[in-house]
Amino acid sequence: MARAPLLQLTDISLTFGGNPVFDGLDLTVQQGDRLALVGRNGSGKSTLMKVMAGLVEPDAGQVITPAGTRVGYMEQDPDLSAHATLGDFARAGLGEAEGYRVEMAAEGLKFDPDRPTATASGGERRRAALARLLAEAPELMLLDEPTNHLDIEAIGWLEEQLATTRAAFVLISHDRAFLRALTRATLWIDRGEVRRQDRGFEHFEDWRETVWAAEDEARHKLDRKIKAEARWAVEGISARRKRNQGRVRALAALREERAGQIRRQGTAAMELDAGPQSGKRVIDAKGISKSFGDLTILRPFDLRVLRGDRVAFVGPNGVGKTTLIKMLTGEIAPDTGTVRHGTNLEIAVFDQARSAIDETATLWDALAGDPSMRVSGRSDQVMVRGNPRHVVAYLKDFLFDEAQARAPVGSLSGGEKARLLLARIMAKPSNLLVLDEPTNDLDVETLDLLQDILGDYDGTVLLVSHDRDFIDRVATTTVAMEGDGRAVIYPGGWSDYRAQRPEAAPAPEAAKPAPAAPARPAPKPVAERAGLSFTERKRLEALPAIIERLEAEIGKLTEFLAQPDLFQTAPARFAKASEGLAERQQALAAAEEEWLALAEKDQA
Repeated sequence: MARAPLLQLTDISLTFGGNPVFDGLDLTVQQGDRLALVGRNGSGKSTLMKVMAGLVEPDAGQVITPAGTRVGYMEQDPDLSAHATLGDFARAGLGEAEGYRVEMAAEGLKFDPDRPTATASGGERRRAALARLLAEAPELMLLDEPTNHLDIEAIGWLEEQLATTRAAFVLISHDRAFLRALTRATLWIDRGEVRRQDRGFEHFEDWRETVWAAEDEARHKLDRKIKAEARWAVEGISARRKRNQGRVRALAALREERAGQIRRQGTAAMELDAGPQSGKRVIDAKGISKSFGDLTILRPFDLRVLRGDRVAFVGPNGVGKTTLIKMLTGEIAPDTGTVRHGTNLEIAVFDQARSAIDETATLWDALAGDPSMRVSGRSDQVMVRGNPRHVVAYLKDFLFDEAQARAPVGSLSGGEKARLLLARIMAKPSNLLVLDEPTNDLDVETLDLLQDILGDYDGTVLLVSHDRDFIDRVATTTVAMEGDGRAVIYPGGWSDYRAQRPEAAPAPEAAKPAPAAPARPAPKPVAERAGLSFTERKRLEALPAIIERLEAEIGKLTEFLAQPDLFQTAPARFAKASEGLAERQQALAAAEEEWLALAEKDQA
C-alpha cells in the first residue's frame, strides 16, 4: 500500500549569488520516512531544509503540503525576544494540557524552562527550540543539527524519542552513530543534485563510492570517445580534404558535454606536523582538584599522559571537561595537587567556541594577520609548517575558493569555520593537540579525513567530544566525568567505556530471559506510580518498542553473517556487520536490564 506524501517539491530551482543551488529538483517525503540528509559543507543541506519548511522561497517550482499536515522546523537561531523564559517560548502555541511535553523534553535535553531568554546561551536557545518542536509533535519534523550543544546523555535521550515517534523526519547531523541508529533512507546532495536511496545512513559510504565509480567509468568512456573522434577529424582532413561536418558537430557536442560536467569536490588537503618530539611523559597530574564556590568540579584526581596517547574526556555538559583540560595544559591552576609537563611541548588548541577567529575579519586576514603565521615583508603569504605559502593557495587546501578569501568569517557556515580553524592549527608544528568539540558541523568526508590524520599524528591528543563514533575511532583512553567531581579512567573509546562501567554489568538476580520466553508485555500505558519519576514512566513505556527493534536488527544481521562465503568475498562488510551485531547485542542486554529494573521499581 502506497504511503501518503507529507511534502512534495516539484521542479525547484534556486540561485544564490549567481550560482544555482538547485535546478529542476523533485523530492517527496512520505509518511513514516526517516531520512538522513547528507552532503558536503556548503552543498545546500540547510538551504534545502529551509525550502522544505517554507522559510526560503525558491525561484521556480512548487512546495506542496497536503491540507492539515503540520511541518515543524527546528530553528538554528530562534527569535525568543517575545518570550520571558525558555519555557514560555517552548510552550507557545500549545494547549494547557500539552505543557507536560515541554517539561519532559526539558528534563531530557537538560535545560531550565524558567531560565530568562535574555540570559540564555546559544546552546540553551537551541535546546528550547528542539523541545518546542518535539512538544508540537508535527507529522513531519525537519531537524538541522539537533545534536549540537547536546551532551552524550541528552543525545541518547533524543535518539530514543525519535526512534519511537510516529512522525516522519528529515535529519541533518554530523553524528554518524546518531544517523545510523535512526535513519531508513538517505538524501544525498551532490553538486546541486539530490539523490535518494531507500537504505539508512550506514549504507551511505558504499552507495557514494558506487555512484562515483560509475561516474568515473562514464567519464573515462567519454574521454576515449572524444579522443577517437578528434583523431578521425585530424586524419580526415589529410585523407579526404573534406570533413564530415556531422561528425565534427558531434565532436563539438561531446566536448561541450565533457566541459559541462561538474567536477566533484575533493577532500581537504589537511596535514599535521608533530614538530619536535616531546618527552615520553607529556603530562603528569597528581591529586589535582577544582571547585568554584560550593560547586565541586573535580575531586583529587591522578592522570599520566604519555607521548602518543589519545585521551577522550566525556560527560554531561557543564560537568567540567574543558576545565580539566585547561588544568592539564596549564591554562588554569588546580586548587590542590600538581601538574608537570614533559619537555619540548608545543600545544595547539581547537576551541569549540571558535573564539580564536574574529568574525568580522576576512579569511585572508584570519590567516595572514596571525603573527605566528606571518611571513616577514609579505602580506600575501603565510608560513605553513616552516614553508611560505600564498594565502589563497593554502585556503584552497581547505576547500575555500578564491572568492571567499576576502569574505568575512561571519559569512561562513559552521563547518567552514571549523575548517578555517583547522587550517590555522595545522599550519603550525605541534606535539600536543587539544581538540574541544572538533566534529561539530563537519561533513562526513572531512570527519573521515580528520580521523585518518589523527591516526598518523606522532604527537599526543586530548579530545573533548560528544560524537560517540569519533571517540571510538580515535581514543585510546577515556576519562569519564560523572558529576559531583568524580572522574574515572577507562582504557579504550566510548564503547569500551560503556562496556566497562559498573552499571553495565548485569545484576545477578536479573538474568537475561531466554529468547523464546514471553518475558516482556506488549507496549501499553504504564499506570502512574509513586516509585517512578515522570521520565522513568515514559522510558518504561518506550523500552518494549526499542527492544523489539533491536531484536529485529540482530536477526537481520545474524542472517546476513550466516552466508558461508561472506568473509572471503566481502571481508569489510563482514567486519562491519560483526561490529554492528556486537553493538546491538550489547544494547539489547542493557535495554532488557533497564526494563527489568524499572518494572521492579514500578511494582515496588
